[in-house]
Amino acid sequence: MKKIIYGLFFGDSITYGEYDGVFGGWVDILKRYALQKFHEGNGDELILFNLGIGGETTEGLLKRIPYELEARNSPDGNIVFLSYGANDLAIKDGVQIVDPEKFRNNIKAAISCARQFSNEIYLVSILPFSEKVNGVVVSSGKLRTNGEVLAYNQILKDIAAEHSLGYIDFYSAFLEDKEILLSADGVHPNEKGYGMMAEIAIPIIEKYV
Repeated sequence: MKKIIYGLFFGDSITYGEYDGVFGGWVDILKRYALQKFHEGNGDELILFNLGIGGETTEGLLKRIPYELEARNSPDGNIVFLSYGANDLAIKDGVQIVDPEKFRNNIKAAISCARQFSNEIYLVSILPFSEKVNGVVVSSGKLRTNGEVLAYNQILKDIAAEHSLGYIDFYSAFLEDKEILLSADGVHPNEKGYGMMAEIAIPIIEKYV
């Protein structure tokens, strides 16, 4: 008897796939991959939901995660991906949107909520920013630094280790070639960057199809 497993991707505009008019972002590439695997008659059916919202922080996540999980709960099992931090760490009008301690607590609260529906939880690293926007106030009024990315990624790594969760390290994959993997805004990946993210995540998806 084949199982139907749900994969739920929570995150911001990078989860949503903003700036990728070709593939629709890394999650949408994975959606097509899982569907193709199912049509080939391999294993269980894995249905992926892209729950990314542009501009969202962990504060927004906590408001909706119980309802989203309740609405998309497969009796055969769920996989939950949490991809946050790029908006949390931003500074606007001299104030950090979600400070590190609050970020840590919010991620832990989200994990606690996800645990009620899934034992398969993955934390996703924050991507590095292009040097042209590192420490620069951009048109949205937000200022981000790569130093903060390191600090917030360390929080995610520590929580993943502490709770025995998966950790998807897109940061390291992007670091050396970030200037050619990021779009013109220096924050979001371009088609090439999203394609690389999907390639890194496919082995994880393979475990469930």
